[in-house]
Amino acid sequence: MGEKDRLRDYHGKRDFGRTGEPQGRAAASGEEPRFVVQIHDARTLHFDFRLQVDDVLKSWSVPKGPSDDPHDKRLAMPTEDHPLEYEEFEGVIPKGEYGGGTVIVWDNGTYEPMSHDRKGRPVDFGESLARGHATFRLSGSKLHGEYALTRIRDGQDGDREAWLLVKARKGGSRGHGTPDPYRARSVRTGRTLAQVAADAGNSGG
Repeated sequence: MGEKDRLRDYHGKRDFGRTGEPQGRAAASGEEPRFVVQIHDARTLHFDFRLQVDDVLKSWSVPKGPSDDPHDKRLAMPTEDHPLEYEEFEGVIPKGEYGGGTVIVWDNGTYEPMSHDRKGRPVDFGESLARGHATFRLSGSKLHGEYALTRIRDGQDGDREAWLLVKARKGGSRGHGTPDPYRARSVRTGRTLAQVAADAGNSGG
């Protein structure tokens, strides 16, 4: 499936004449896969967790945000695939548009796929997601270490598909959990949600 097909839902939900969100570009090759975590102050405030898989960002809405504490099991609801350049998107989506609200890039970096079969052989990361369980090691500015995404509801019988995002338990120690999203700062610009919203208002954007 090509990038355009993968992004059909993404494009169908947005008016690019009004929103500053990226439309998509050709995928880069030969690079380590990327990840990004954005804080999105929309109708409900949440974190968006995105992993590059081939030429798109597979995406989940994480209401409480990813945690570096292995004791925290974070609900993650899948959303539509996003273009790779969405990793750099920060700003205000206009009111009335899909996902209207303020977005900051809380963390980004690369990740290492770690999924294996029962015989210890590496499994394609996209395939491991399709099977409902994928493990990976994050190397970001704020998030580090091994995490797992596990599907807990398959989206049949009228229910939405749901996953859990959990950090691997290493040494039994607790992490710091998730920061206050309203005080958290962008890894790209050092701004808070309020500062990004104010800057957009001052510039008329």
